[in-house]
Amino acid sequence: MSETVRPDAPAGVAARALPLPAIVAGFLAVLVSFAGPLAIFYQAAQAAQVDAATFASWVWGISIGAGVTGIFLSLRYRVPVITAWSAPGTALLITLFPALSVAEAIGAYITAAAILLLLGLTGSVDRIMRHIPHGVAAGMMAGILLPFGLSAFRSVGSLPVVAIGMIAAYLLCRRMLPRYTVVAVLAVGVALALAAGRADFSHVGLALVVPVLVAPEWSLGGTFSLALPLVLVTLTGQYLPGMALLKTSGYDLPARPVMVANSVVSLLVAATGGITIAIAAITAAMCTGPDAHEDPRKRYIAGVANGVFYLLAGLCAGSIVTLFAALPKELVATVAGLALLGPIAANAGAMMAARDRDAGLVTFVATASGMTFLGLGAAFWGIAIGIAAHLLLTRE
Repeated sequence: MSETVRPDAPAGVAARALPLPAIVAGFLAVLVSFAGPLAIFYQAAQAAQVDAATFASWVWGISIGAGVTGIFLSLRYRVPVITAWSAPGTALLITLFPALSVAEAIGAYITAAAILLLLGLTGSVDRIMRHIPHGVAAGMMAGILLPFGLSAFRSVGSLPVVAIGMIAAYLLCRRMLPRYTVVAVLAVGVALALAAGRADFSHVGLALVVPVLVAPEWSLGGTFSLALPLVLVTLTGQYLPGMALLKTSGYDLPARPVMVANSVVSLLVAATGGITIAIAAITAAMCTGPDAHEDPRKRYIAGVANGVFYLLAGLCAGSIVTLFAALPKELVATVAGLALLGPIAANAGAMMAARDRDAGLVTFVATASGMTFLGLGAAFWGIAIGIAAHLLLTRE
């Protein structure tokens, strides 16, 4: 794109009809989010041993939160701002449950949202990001995500036909239809599970949600094992690539209003189990390019459509929960793992390309090990050990 689209630029003459490509792009972004990152969130709910009503409340919180912020920011700045929940944060949850209680997790959500709100208000995000060693941050992200990629292939042992078929579909779609890979893999997995008699959708129907509110609890373990790592992975895994994507797409939107809006909504939905809301990185690419609309000034409609579909999904979260419950756990693990192969590769590549790759490698191994010490999880120790290695190995 040759010219930059200012956030305050006029939207142009309103279209006589709603542009279908922009609406489809918004819908596909939601579909990919529910096919991949939601599968990870479902695994976190299983690790926490919560009931279906509680998980439905979690889905309600993240869907309503993402919908509200996406619609508001897209309309306010006429920019396709795609928001979602913190996918790396949901991966982090699986390593902490059930040792960490749901109430402690909600307390950590509130702490993380408050920190992100403060960073957004002060405009200090760019300064903080400059002080986080790039290789260490990438190594921590790759270490958090690696176990999920491995789980996709472990499923071959217990559900070989479904898992092998999904892996084959992944490889074929990465070659021919890379944008729709996750959706296609999910469709193939469901079809194979039905053919094998491993999925039963007879009990799936329309089910609205009544949010379940949980009183937060604060603990040192929740703060250091979840809240602080959640802030870091949200900054490095969501805001950094998400804002870079907007900029490379020609949208000169500052991070401050995006962070403030997302953080305020995160505080509001935290008690329902909704993890931190942030700008999307991967799915946002579907809504910021020419495929969404040939006119860059009208691609914001894709952001609005994305938010509307999130709101609808939140209202029907109970149906989504029963749908996931009807699927074999191996299918969910395989979808989640294959959906994360791209982020694993991106972070591993960034780690090895960084000047401090030795420190990044130490961070990666320590984080992927799943170690716990003094009640603190692997993400905290991975970043702590990695920063120490960075200071020792790169400072003269």
